[in-house]
Amino acid sequence: MALTREEALQRDAADPLQPLRGRFALPLAPDGGPAIYLCGHSLGLMPLAARAEIAAAVDDWARLAVLGHEGARRPWITYHDALAAPIAELLGCRTDEIAIMNSLSVNLQLMLASFYRPLGRRRCIVIEAGAFPSDRYAAATHLQWHGLAPAEALIEITPRDGEECLREEDVEALLERRGEEIALVLWPGVQYLTGQAFDLARIERAAHAAGAIVGFDLAHSAGNMPFPLRDSAADFAVWCSYKYLNAGPGAIGGCFVHRRHFDPARPRLGGWWGHELATRLRMPHEFRAAAGAAGFQLSNQSVLAAAPLIASLELFRMAGMRRLREKSVALTAFFDQLIAERTPQVRSITPSAAAARGAQLSLRLSGGPERGRRVFQRLAAHGAICDWREPDIIRAAPVPLYNGFEDVFNFVVRLEEALRSDG
Repeated sequence: MALTREEALQRDAADPLQPLRGRFALPLAPDGGPAIYLCGHSLGLMPLAARAEIAAAVDDWARLAVLGHEGARRPWITYHDALAAPIAELLGCRTDEIAIMNSLSVNLQLMLASFYRPLGRRRCIVIEAGAFPSDRYAAATHLQWHGLAPAEALIEITPRDGEECLREEDVEALLERRGEEIALVLWPGVQYLTGQAFDLARIERAAHAAGAIVGFDLAHSAGNMPFPLRDSAADFAVWCSYKYLNAGPGAIGGCFVHRRHFDPARPRLGGWWGHELATRLRMPHEFRAAAGAAGFQLSNQSVLAAAPLIASLELFRMAGMRRLREKSVALTAFFDQLIAERTPQVRSITPSAAAARGAQLSLRLSGGPERGRRVFQRLAAHGAICDWREPDIIRAAPVPLYNGFEDVFNFVVRLEEALRSDG
């Protein structure tokens, strides 16, 4: 039986998480009404409480100046440490394995500086073909930094002929076949273009069996997929917080370092904020790394950039990651079925299995790139916000914290209308 608006409304009415929608600022459509926002995979909506968190930090700055490092409502010296516990809970790891710092690409560069150690034949880096540009840039430039040519030492795994997504067994086969050449595997939790989610524990086991270091880019996993590090013994991971974690444009990111790498002698690029806290302000001549992932920090982080994340993490605490995931699976299945029923000219390239995808569907439109761009522009003109990726993919993500079934239904209706108007 075809899905209807009435069913969407009924599901929203029965959803215990639906009230959280009112805690976010929703953008407006060109006609002045509420937009249909399915772009949280690119930038999450603003939690309304973010204003108060930022204002409190600014007020402490005005009231206390330098004394705010210890005397602010949330003391600045330990401000980012307070974020580690809720992030660790979302990711499924220990608090001391987390450092809240910098941005995604900066953290990736820092982790590669510490963990990519080419030696003899073992010098290659493995990534997925079509990786997010920053990941590929980071891997390629680290190879060049060590005097290696990316054309020879960067191994990019491609989907099989006629397929859109990668197979974990192909990653395993490559690692088994060429393991002695591979120093590091850099892999996404969720592939940004296709929306494919991976069994990270399986990737980690294969990489370690081959003798390689393994690191994960969790930019599209953090706040989207539940506990991506819980069953994995990854060496490191990095993420941003402006997507599903709703911390705002340019928000602070973070890194994970597995506890087996806490040896302070591990190579790293040092900075004063990574020095042990007990003696940091004595300004010692020699660097002594702080315990845990904190020892990989460089500079004191921006309190103003971190404040919105506090507001967002409180909403995650209220919702619970398991309930969010249950709703996300239902929303995405509803979305997928509507696409199949109402828009036969559109095909989702995201895997259909719930375990192999998060909130995002990547939609390929028939008729070629020019038609696809026209349809995308019509969606935007009618208040449906998603994003376009060349050559012919629309990415749309119903985020369970603030999207509902009616949002999904209305988006597909707008898509149907845009396709019809284009002929």
